Amino acid sequence: MLSRLMSGSSRSLEREYSCTVRLLDDSEYTCTIQRDAKGQYLFDLLCHHLNLLEKDYFGIRFVDPDKQRHWLEFTKSVVKQLRSQPPFTMCFRVKFYPADPAALKEEITRYLVFLQIKRDLYHGRLLCKTSDAALLAAYILQAEIGDYDPGKHPEGYSSKFQFFPKHSEKLERKIAEIHKTELSGQTPATSELNFLRKAQTLETYGVDPHPCKDVSGNAAFLAFTPFGFVVLQGNKRVHFIKWNEVTKLKFEGKTFYLYVSQKEEKKIILTYFAPTPEACKHLWKCGIENQAFYKLEKSSQVRTVSSSNLFFKGSRFRYSGRVAKEVMESSAKIKREPPEIHRAGMVPSRSCPSITHGPRLSSVPRTRRRAVHISIMEGLESLRDSAHSTPVRSSSHGDTFLPHVRSTRADSNERVAVIADEAYSPADSVLPTPVAEHSLELMLLSRQINGATCSIEEEKESEASTPTAAEVEALGGELRALCQGHGRPEEEQVNKFVLSVLRLLLVTMGLLFVLLLLLIILTESDLDIAFFRDIRQTPEFEQFHYQYFCPLRRWFACKIRSVVSLLIDT
Repeated sequence: MLSRLMSGSSRSLEREYSCTVRLLDDSEYTCTIQRDAKGQYLFDLLCHHLNLLEKDYFGIRFVDPDKQRHWLEFTKSVVKQLRSQPPFTMCFRVKFYPADPAALKEEITRYLVFLQIKRDLYHGRLLCKTSDAALLAAYILQAEIGDYDPGKHPEGYSSKFQFFPKHSEKLERKIAEIHKTELSGQTPATSELNFLRKAQTLETYGVDPHPCKDVSGNAAFLAFTPFGFVVLQGNKRVHFIKWNEVTKLKFEGKTFYLYVSQKEEKKIILTYFAPTPEACKHLWKCGIENQAFYKLEKSSQVRTVSSSNLFFKGSRFRYSGRVAKEVMESSAKIKREPPEIHRAGMVPSRSCPSITHGPRLSSVPRTRRRAVHISIMEGLESLRDSAHSTPVRSSSHGDTFLPHVRSTRADSNERVAVIADEAYSPADSVLPTPVAEHSLELMLLSRQINGATCSIEEEKESEASTPTAAEVEALGGELRALCQGHGRPEEEQVNKFVLSVLRLLLVTMGLLFVLLLLLIILTESDLDIAFFRDIRQTPEFEQFHYQYFCPLRRWFACKIRSVVSLLIDT
């Protein structure tokens, strides 16, 4: 009896898994879930811990063993989705940025969105002019340290805080000036609200770029917003398609298709190539979810979407949450006392980590903290519809899927760290999704070739030494080989066509074989099954049996006997 109880308790322990979720303020929430627990259960635990009711804008993000990012699906088992060894580590992030963050009902929701956009600013996902960057940073200072106090804030105090991937002394002085003179008296809630209103007006508010290549082999970044589908090239928007013009999203392997129907019945198909099939499927899923959330009027209108066609085996996916309009209507009905908000104070030079995908590489002294920081991009949403793009310093895109920082060997570390006065351009520091294991090496190699320094700041900080000259040379050969392997969409299309024809032939032969086997069973076997008996008694089958099958069988038997007799004679 005792051994039976011990075995039962051990089995129950094996069915429990420890989960750690990193929150937006860099704290961690740890819990234990059962083996068959769904994603919704874990998400509800988090929202209860945060006292969050407007939870439809948020999600849980994780990285699989192949370094591909995913959003946790709430209708499926957590353990089966992660496919990694426990304990599990995930991140709580904004999944659907609100089109108007200032219109959110509760302050706790606005605070969490504020934390997400602050992370976007730090990691270089939110592009803006220097004047806008200074104002946003000043709002952060006011929200987290309060009014300027000469006794507590000596000269140059703003330089101790890390707001962006890279600073300049002129920008730091501007931040301190705005904080001293313009924001005095604002409460944290007011500063956060003003921060959200300003960030909302920027073109790259909430955008989560997915790295791809167009049909010409040029690097591009695709993103989904509350207003439609966006294509970015060279840090500028080249396509903006409203959701009501998007008729279909589809992917096949590494190829992503966007079907567009514009005015005057003009139909367009945009084609892009993702780095891996897994990245392309993730891009397709994000597009399906964003289109359903922002376009539909009711969640009852959501349909299961398939990426398959006649020849290709595809995937099926269905968005399982509420849509934006339903979320707003539900938020308007919230009637409770505002929950208490425990704001985390800003730590000087604090790291705003992101999901880890590899070692931290650094060639700049840690005391400077102004090198370009490369990190995973998070968020996905709202690029504003305007007639122009933010003037951003152009960056050259090589044949790889990673943007490069433009620099020369003559540049010093200080010059690399300083941004231009005309435009704040952290896009050069962005490492888009997905991150393969060799991506960090390729990024480091490209930076060393250009003579630029780099560092990587991520959610789990670990350090590794800079590669030697021999390693750089070896990586250079791999990079050139990798570059030669990309940019061949025509060959991929030919291979896919050949595979589709072969697949069609195999399916046809299989069907013919099954029909032949069924025919033989009907005509030659003595199986007395009701289904077979009903078919045999039909006039059509009797006519086929006596007029066609029996003569054909006699002909085949005659031919076989003649062949056998010929073989015997020889």
